[in-house]
Amino acid sequence: MTEPTARHWILGFADRVTAAEPRLTAYDQAAGDGDFGTNITGAVTLVRTELAALPETASASEVLTTTATVFLDRVGGTSGPLFGLLFQALSRAAGDTLTPAALAQGTAEGLAAIQRVGEAQVGDKTLVDALSPAVDALRSLAPDTGVDKAFEAAAAAAVDGARSTRDIRARRGRASYVGDHAVGVPDPGAVTIGLLFGASEVD
Repeated sequence: MTEPTARHWILGFADRVTAAEPRLTAYDQAAGDGDFGTNITGAVTLVRTELAALPETASASEVLTTTATVFLDRVGGTSGPLFGLLFQALSRAAGDTLTPAALAQGTAEGLAAIQRVGEAQVGDKTLVDALSPAVDALRSLAPDTGVDKAFEAAAAAAVDGARSTRDIRARRGRASYVGDHAVGVPDPGAVTIGLLFGASEVD
């Protein structure tokens, strides 16, 4: 990540989600109702539009608040509000710029909010399987770690977590209804967490 500002981060996330839409849709067709890829791509398209209306001088908190509002208020499905909670927590933790400490705090608070709402735990085959290890990675960083390295650490941990969902029989979410049919397919929400932190290849 050459310019780890909040705006650059979110626009990069939008690009990665858009490129991954066919894979995300295929995963959700196997494990859910098939609308995840469409919903998440629609969300980041709206986010791009809203961020374009913000001044270039907008703070990290303003960028993340705008992103959270789109996910919370304008995205259908289950995952939209969950990602909205994560961005909302990140916006509260961020100030004018996005620091490793703010990233760690916001991600941890976002995970806690998501688990309060959805009650998912690691091993349930949800986005928590990627987000929880990302939180652990961010919390373990040395105090002098740069924000680019913080993103790299979170992405690597999230990717490992997303990959682990392939072999899990879902206990939460729509994938839990299809039982063993979803085994062998990674959870699309977990894959998207890897994309959020900067991974280009998750599966």
